[in-house]
Amino acid sequence: MYAILDIETTGGKFNEEGITEIAIHKFDGHKVVDKFISLVNPEKDIQPFVVNLTGINNKMLRTAPKFHEVAKRIVEITDSSVIVAHNAQFDYRILRTEFRRLGYNFERKTLCTVDLSKKLIPEAESHSLGKLVRSLGIPVSDRHRANGDALATLKLFKVLLSKDSDKTIVKDIIREKEHGELSDRQLDIVESLPSETGVYYMHDKDGEVLYLGKSSNIKKRVNQHFTNNGSRSRQLQKATKKVTFEKTGSELVALLKENEELRRNRPRFNPKQPKTLFSHGVIVKTNSDGYLTLVAEKLKDSNEALTTFNSSAGAKNFIYKITEEFELCPKLNGISEAKKNCSNYDSGDCHGACIKKEPIENYNKRVRTAVDKYSLDHKNIIIVDKGREVGEYSAVLIKNGIFKGFGFYDLNHQINNIHILESIIVPMKGDENTSHIIETYLRKRRVLKILELSN
Repeated sequence: MYAILDIETTGGKFNEEGITEIAIHKFDGHKVVDKFISLVNPEKDIQPFVVNLTGINNKMLRTAPKFHEVAKRIVEITDSSVIVAHNAQFDYRILRTEFRRLGYNFERKTLCTVDLSKKLIPEAESHSLGKLVRSLGIPVSDRHRANGDALATLKLFKVLLSKDSDKTIVKDIIREKEHGELSDRQLDIVESLPSETGVYYMHDKDGEVLYLGKSSNIKKRVNQHFTNNGSRSRQLQKATKKVTFEKTGSELVALLKENEELRRNRPRFNPKQPKTLFSHGVIVKTNSDGYLTLVAEKLKDSNEALTTFNSSAGAKNFIYKITEEFELCPKLNGISEAKKNCSNYDSGDCHGACIKKEPIENYNKRVRTAVDKYSLDHKNIIIVDKGREVGEYSAVLIKNGIFKGFGFYDLNHQINNIHILESIIVPMKGDENTSHIIETYLRKRRVLKILELSN
């Protein structure tokens, strides 16, 4: 017996979501023998993006039953059944969390139609519910409402059952309790963690750090560790008795802290750290005519690079980006193979360096401006970003182009003087890897501000 399930939620922080609508169709493998469909009052506000997605708003739910009023019906209709859902881990987690708030341990086997469709329909362009059912010609209405999605999942499940001719895949994908569900001890650990940015540490019974990592949502990331499959993951799950954490607020600080502490501690479940976190770089060279050019190369020495990357493609994409940003010449930077002038010269985006029309001094000045923007070389700056709480900021110190450490300060603290700043900084070792982390982060993400230091 199967319980085809779909749940809509309020959205919000991990494990703090509330159920707004639930639909369950009890399916015996041939026909639906029972069903339960209901709005649910989550006793909390719905996130605006969820309202736009589902059409369910707070006003609609004021008179709806609360979860404890429908809990008994959910237990009855799912009894002796395998829960089937598209991304079953999400729906099952939400249900277990709601029942746990009532003091009830809700346990069922689960079957995920995402996993099943990946094995039985591997050729599908997408395994999202909407795109998958459309590709199979399954009519669907009321998308992103519980009953509409539950009916679509039911129709999809019928197709998948018919494709499972040897009946082995269904057996393989049903998740046993220890594979993908949390024990009471693990649930207690996850509940105690914040849904915030920082570094987390997984300890054994003697307090030794087994694994450390960084995340923008510590609670969600540790939950993933506890539900991952694979022999190494299960070893870590079994050995972990406690998880501690340090909030950083800033993702950049979390990355730098993780890098430093992996270098110092080398926990046995973390992959071995490579000597360098990058493989390629963008090099500034001078061509035979005196123009500066940008070249993507595999690195032997990071000191020769303007900035570093962990792939050749990343380095080439960066050259393309700053060629556009600073109106540099695609031909000089190896992007265009034109024999005479590049196409950007015809459109006015290149000033003619490719045919020696632009003065060398003018062109090279723009290249140096690009280099200065994206390189830490010789800079004395503070990178200011979010802190661990309201009214606090994080500060990453770069001195003479080298990372020196980070610290936290309150709103009213004056930190643009290097001597004041050094008094609040936790000293850390800067090297080519920390420069790579910082430069990569600044290329991809915004920070609150970057301050130049005064002596």
